[in-house]
Amino acid sequence: MSAAGERPFRVLGVQQIAIGGPSKAALRGLWVDLFGLAVEGTFRSEKENVDEDILAVGVGVARVEIDVMEPIDPEKSPKVHVPPLNHIGLWIDDLAAAVPWLEGKGVRFTPGGIRRGASGFDVCFIHPRGDAAHPQGGEGVLIELVQAPPAVINAMTMLSMSDGPARYDVE
Repeated sequence: MSAAGERPFRVLGVQQIAIGGPSKAALRGLWVDLFGLAVEGTFRSEKENVDEDILAVGVGVARVEIDVMEPIDPEKSPKVHVPPLNHIGLWIDDLAAAVPWLEGKGVRFTPGGIRRGASGFDVCFIHPRGDAAHPQGGEGVLIELVQAPPAVINAMTMLSMSDGPARYDVE
C-alpha cells in the first residue's frame, strides 16, 4: 500500500495565510484599506507574543483568513514578524489522526500540541526545521494544521467527487 493510501487524513485546502510585521496598522493599510478585506476579529496572546487582526477573503467554504500580526514585544519569541510570511494554515479533515501519523513519519511539531487556535478551531504547528529526532520539518516554513469543520469537509468531499479540478484557460 502506498504512503498516500495509508494516510488517515486529507489536506482539504488553505485555511489561512499569516503575515507578520512590526506594525499591524501598516499591514491593515494594505489589506483592509486598499484591498478591502473585512476585519472579522482580533486575537491577542502574551504566551504566543502576538497581536493579530483576522481578515477574510471569499465566502463559505471558500473563505480564507489573512491574519495580520505584530509582536507584542519585538525582542521576545516567537517573533511573529520574522519572516513576514509567518505561516500557512491548511484545513485537515482529521487532525487527531494526522498528528500521531505524521509524528510516526518523523515530522517535528512545535511545543504545545493540539490546542484551540485564534479562530476557534483546533490547531497544531509543524516546525519550520527538522532535528535529529524528527528530521522532517516545514523546510523553512511554519505550517499550521487546522481541524476543518464539517461544512468544509463535506464541501471538499463533494468537490473531489465532481469532474475533477477546476481548470482556468488563459487565452
